Amino acid sequence: MLTNFYEREQHFTFRDLYEEYPDFHIPAFRERKRMVNYDRYIFHFPLIWFGMPPLLRLWLDEVVDGNWINNYSENPFENKEVHILVTTRSKERSFGKNGKHGYTVEELISGLPIVLKIFKANVKNIYIVYDTENLSKKEIILHKQKFAEILNQ
Repeated sequence: MLTNFYEREQHFTFRDLYEEYPDFHIPAFRERKRMVNYDRYIFHFPLIWFGMPPLLRLWLDEVVDGNWINNYSENPFENKEVHILVTTRSKERSFGKNGKHGYTVEELISGLPIVLKIFKANVKNIYIVYDTENLSKKEIILHKQKFAEILNQ
């Protein structure tokens, strides 16, 4: 939904982990070196089986491991602004303790913000786009505008 948004509207480096690592082999050292160059991070992903996509989970496991925080001289997340954008096919009312899924999206992805906070990142925002398969063009434009406003605050 917002893929071209990053390149067209802002000065971002967009990285699709599934394009870069279709074999799920992630060179952790190279990723760590690359991360130091970024001023802020946006984790943008679809909710898959009530959590992060498998390759993003693997990326976190491989790249942002617990030994790194103790052994690496420069923490690439420390004091950096981080935004999380999650898309889901379900309607908003499906989430939460009264919804059919029983949990909020924030609860389902809680591992990511926890890891980022351990690494001293400044998690600014979790933005959720619900019912993505049924969004009108107008709704997509409104989400893009809202997310751009969040990033420019």
